Parts: sequence; C-alpha cells; structure tokens
Amino acid sequence: MSQTAIFWPMIALTALIYIVYGLVFLRRMGAVSSGQASARDFKVPVKEPEASATVIRNLINLYELPVLFYAVCISLYVVNGASFLAVIVAWLFVAARIAHTCVHVTSNSLKLRQPIFTIGYILNGVLWVMLALHLAIPAPV
Repeated sequence: MSQTAIFWPMIALTALIYIVYGLVFLRRMGAVSSGQASARDFKVPVKEPEASATVIRNLINLYELPVLFYAVCISLYVVNGASFLAVIVAWLFVAARIAHTCVHVTSNSLKLRQPIFTIGYILNGVLWVMLALHLAIPAPV
C-alpha cells in the first residue's frame, strides 16, 4: 500500500466540510425564503434560525477535532508511518464524522450524537498513539 493512501480519508473529510457549507447556504436561503430571517440577519448572525444554527454548529465541530486528524495524518505520512492499519483507522474516523454530521443536521439527537462523537474521538487518539509508537519503536532494518 502506498503511503499516500492516508490522504484519501483527508480528502473525504474535506469534501464533507464543503457539503456542510452548501447545507448552511441552503438552510439560510430557506430561512430567508420562509420569512424566518432576512439576508441582513446573517451579516453578523446574532440570532441564527434553528435550522441553520445546527448546521453552523456542526461546521464548527468540523474545524475542532478534525484539525488534529489532519495533523496526525500528515505526520504519519512524513515519517513513513501511514500503514494499512493507520489508513483503516483514518477511514473509520471519517465514517464517524459523517455519521455525526448526519445526526447533527437532522434529528440532532444527543443520545445518538454523543456516542458517535466519542468513537471518533477515540479513533483520533488511536492514530496519535500509532504515530507515537512508530516514532518510539524503530523499524527493524
């Protein structure tokens, strides 16, 4: 497996972010069309309509924990540590973020969202442990 395989989960997560930006646009346009808000309300969005507020909050989430994901994936690539297992864990993290986003922007059920977030949190931590172990334990020559 090529070390560059670690970039595909990163590309997929970035695609998710672009999709969520599109959803923000659609939800805000819907709020304006329905009269819930005016375009001016979004200049400094102090009062965000609920339909777009949940999507905005999800977008913020996609710039929190995933920042650590991008950093560890790039680090694994740089030190030649993007193993098959690391790539699988990275894909599982992306799957957890997609599931989290789906719940967040639909039902917004904390009962569902919290365990999904926790799984992603743990998977991200596993990637960091894998990086640390790769650095600490020299590969046999």
